[in-house]
Amino acid sequence: MLLALPLLAGCLERGRSPIAESMGDDNQYCQARAAVGSPEYVACRKDRDVQRQNAEVRSDRRQRDLGEYMMNHPDVH
Repeated sequence: MLLALPLLAGCLERGRSPIAESMGDDNQYCQARAAVGSPEYVACRKDRDVQRQNAEVRSDRRQRDLGEYMMNHPDVH
């Protein structure tokens, strides 16, 4: 468990999650598809927000499940 702490601490660095980093810049992504301020642009930004939130929930769930597994199976390396 102590070996995992430095790795987990890196996820919290700068307040940005790895999910946010991997999805890139929403503004740039949506500008490439629609004019800023247009209904299509607004919809694109909302869709990206939902995608990011869903990815964060999945990531959090996997991390929680791993922690629970480790707590319930302390004899497994």
